[in-house]
Amino acid sequence: MNMFKKIQRGLRHQSSGHHVHSPDARLSFAEYVAQTRAMLEQARAGVNDVERVVEGNAPFESYPAGDFERGQDKRYKRGVLLTHGLSDSPYHMRHLAAFFQRNGFRVMAVLLPGHGTQPGDLLDLSWKDWAKTVAYGVDRLSEEVEEVYLAGFSAGAALSLHHAALDKRVRGLFLFSPALEITSRAKWARLHKLYSWLVPAAAWVSVMPDQDIYKYESFCKNAAAQMYALTKALPQNDIHIPVFIAASADDATVHSNATLRFIHRAQHPASTLVWYSTKQMSQRKVEWVDSAIPERRILSSAHTAVVMPPEDEHYGAEGEYKNCLHYHGSEEERYVMCLKAKQDVSLGEVNEHNLQHGLLRRLTFNPHFAKMEASMQRFLKEIS
Repeated sequence: MNMFKKIQRGLRHQSSGHHVHSPDARLSFAEYVAQTRAMLEQARAGVNDVERVVEGNAPFESYPAGDFERGQDKRYKRGVLLTHGLSDSPYHMRHLAAFFQRNGFRVMAVLLPGHGTQPGDLLDLSWKDWAKTVAYGVDRLSEEVEEVYLAGFSAGAALSLHHAALDKRVRGLFLFSPALEITSRAKWARLHKLYSWLVPAAAWVSVMPDQDIYKYESFCKNAAAQMYALTKALPQNDIHIPVFIAASADDATVHSNATLRFIHRAQHPASTLVWYSTKQMSQRKVEWVDSAIPERRILSSAHTAVVMPPEDEHYGAEGEYKNCLHYHGSEEERYVMCLKAKQDVSLGEVNEHNLQHGLLRRLTFNPHFAKMEASMQRFLKEIS
């Protein structure tokens, strides 16, 4: 069956008809969460384990655990807004949220427009809708906290940086696998609109099974075009607030060298880059972590790995989800083998070097997550 017929039959590659735009600025954060959960329940009605699916895709909030420092004029001293990546969901920010909660932060996490429902809802959105959602979250957070921090994964990191450049309330940034620069081919992605009205398949970079309940596996060209436009809107000047970054040198989704260049534009003395690489590095502001663990068949880190601990029940070392999408469509036999393999499969980023090692599964967890949390705590201590 060709891609056109698949899309004709696949309702997930059309708009769901549900509200997927930026939130009403008049809503409290609790109202926004409740309203979005109700929308997701409608959009996901009929799927297996719908409560779990909605819980993972919905925006959420949490309050500091145990003793925490109160603000002088507001209830909380510090708060953080968490923003997930392109085609992802707030589930990807859950473990980071727990870290910040343990460290005395008021936490809010948004759902970016077009996400959480079905891939077709990204067909007509602008990155400015995502930016408006981040701005809404910052406004709600700043009503309760004296110090606002932003934390984002991939596209969420880019959106956090973009907002920080415009808003002096932001005191610091936490960027994970930041999408600061992507392939220049993405700038041509919007041209599909000239003919995709006639050939729907032309609107898609890839059509995948979409079996992951917390992430779209299919990827449309508009999403690529909007991501490229966002990267071109990022500030190019030095940044003076403290920045913590964790990224993989082997990242196959974004240009990781842009992250290396960026850390040297971060002028605050506490700014730090945790750099997962198979090649040792000694640079100012860079904390090198060897990403290869031969005894566990881990060849390298990956874009998809940084924010997930090995214990995560979905993406972790023993998790239910296996990322073998690089075989889908072209090597179906290896795709099935990759999904089912319990041993004799390597883990790492999808690149030519790693694929030469035999059956490869894209790494979806960070074996050094606890060490990253320790680095984050040192960073917080330095900026307190």
